[in-house]
Amino acid sequence: MPTIEWTDLPEALRKHLFLRAAERKISGEDLLELKAWRESELAAPDGLWHKAFGSFKLGGEGRYPKTFLLRGQPAKGTRL
Repeated sequence: MPTIEWTDLPEALRKHLFLRAAERKISGEDLLELKAWRESELAAPDGLWHKAFGSFKLGGEGRYPKTFLLRGQPAKGTRL
């Protein structure tokens, strides 16, 4: 089963993620939590998914992370 992809992201997607992270003012502590989670090489579910962290949620589809959401924003798909 494929894992969630963090390297070799399409250029437009990588730029979008950096922009959203800056706009959402994600804390360094939460980014460290995201880093630890990334290193677990979690299997990528089919379809939409999301993972909640302290001040934000990460939303994705299949093997790609797609966006950062604020804590209170609704997210679609399977909760990881």
